[in-house]
Amino acid sequence: MTDEKSSKAVLGSENVFEDLGFDIEEALNLKVRADLMLDLRAHIQKHGWTQKEAAEFLGETQPRISNLMNGEISRFSIDKLINLLGKIGMDVRIEVISNVA
Repeated sequence: MTDEKSSKAVLGSENVFEDLGFDIEEALNLKVRADLMLDLRAHIQKHGWTQKEAAEFLGETQPRISNLMNGEISRFSIDKLINLLGKIGMDVRIEVISNVA
């Protein structure tokens, strides 16, 4: 005899952090940081840099780049991530969308 377990998929919002229960302000901040980190990490991987090479190019330490590559979001502010993206020549644009009718 087998126990049948049913799973139900639930469509999430555009912000996984909100879905995880963070308040709206913190969820928004976390999403912005996560998006910036992913862009920076993708650039490092695209260029095939080692963590040491990325650290030298960005003026950071290798452990700091390790934090970035491991997605340790709490270790980076939005400002820091924008500055790092600027160092590699990427433009950052911020778009504000009103959800209020």
